[in-house]
Amino acid sequence: MAIKEVQLAPIGLAVLGAAGVAAIWAVDELPAIGWFAALAYLTASNALLLIALRRRRTPRLGSANVVTATRSAFVAIITGLVAASFVAPISAPLLIGLVVPALALDAVDGWVARRTGTTTELGARFDMEVDAFLLVVLSAYVAQILGPWVLAIGLMRYVFVAAGWMLPWLRAQLPPRYWRKVVTAVQGIALALAASGLIPELADVLVGVALVLLVESFGRDVVWLALRSRSRRAEVGAS
Repeated sequence: MAIKEVQLAPIGLAVLGAAGVAAIWAVDELPAIGWFAALAYLTASNALLLIALRRRRTPRLGSANVVTATRSAFVAIITGLVAASFVAPISAPLLIGLVVPALALDAVDGWVARRTGTTTELGARFDMEVDAFLLVVLSAYVAQILGPWVLAIGLMRYVFVAAGWMLPWLRAQLPPRYWRKVVTAVQGIALALAASGLIPELADVLVGVALVLLVESFGRDVVWLALRSRSRRAEVGAS
């Protein structure tokens, strides 16, 4: 039963996301590129989740991961809308109506994990990857309004990961820091406000401040990793 649950839970949530995409498209016809983008995200994200669960021999998906996976279904629909926005107008209220619960649930999955004592490395990684992709999608949408510089918000983590392939010391384990979660939340809120069009005169400022905070957060981590790497090299040299 446990194996079936692990296999079926991501698939069920993928179906939920696909149903959401279908419902949106039934109400407001949009270009096919949106369908393809949303379904591609659902397929890839749930396949990776299933592989990760099997590798770790995790017997249950867990309540917190279900919340994250539900948020991922929202991200799939948002991805489809943003992809469609490059070839046709989309409803900004509809987009924001999906972004708000996606951002709100980011605070719920962590709370559920702590409350149920089910905090895991897999859950934290899953949460982080959904956060990162949501920021990529939102920054791509807002970049159409404010300019390509906004893409730096969505791409910064992926650049950091790519840099780690060339510089192994960047792949070392970082200490937990609550400020990272705060900065991530600020990015989402700033991008959502800019996408909403409610305060166009402040959009550049809000997103600019969010980008500065993100640079500071990544910069602090890079400095910490560099100092740690130097310290270890010094210890090896001394021995």
